[in-house]
Amino acid sequence: MQFTLTHIGSRSNAGDEFNSLIRLYLERTSAFVPCDSASFRSEADFVEWLNRKHGRGPLVPVLLDSRGRQMTSEAFASWIGARRDQGTRHIAFAIGPADGWSDDARGKAQLLLSLGPMTFPHSLARLVLAEQLYRACTILAGHPYHTGH
Repeated sequence: MQFTLTHIGSRSNAGDEFNSLIRLYLERTSAFVPCDSASFRSEADFVEWLNRKHGRGPLVPVLLDSRGRQMTSEAFASWIGARRDQGTRHIAFAIGPADGWSDDARGKAQLLLSLGPMTFPHSLARLVLAEQLYRACTILAGHPYHTGH
């Protein structure tokens, strides 16, 4: 299985402190699951990328959306573990445009995920999601990083 952390908006500033932490968590996660990241100028570019990604199996899109499902870290890990056990090869986690996802894009998602009722800047949402991906992998592996607190 592979994870791709994506977002809609301007390319990330290479000097941004958030980006160095995001890279750190993606590197840590790569010990469990290959990870990469991508940014797209528009939702249309992201949807086009989704349509091109077929590989050995379909790419599973997870869109972050304020109307999405909120999960505990354990439930998120369980969801990822279930996809792994079903043979999913690639999951793309996407943070949407500033004005939210279109109904068409939401319809393509296997999961609409919410980080909670607050609104976050893209870079902070990407950092929280990167950490939660790492946490989910450690939960699934029985690693002591996650203590359940």
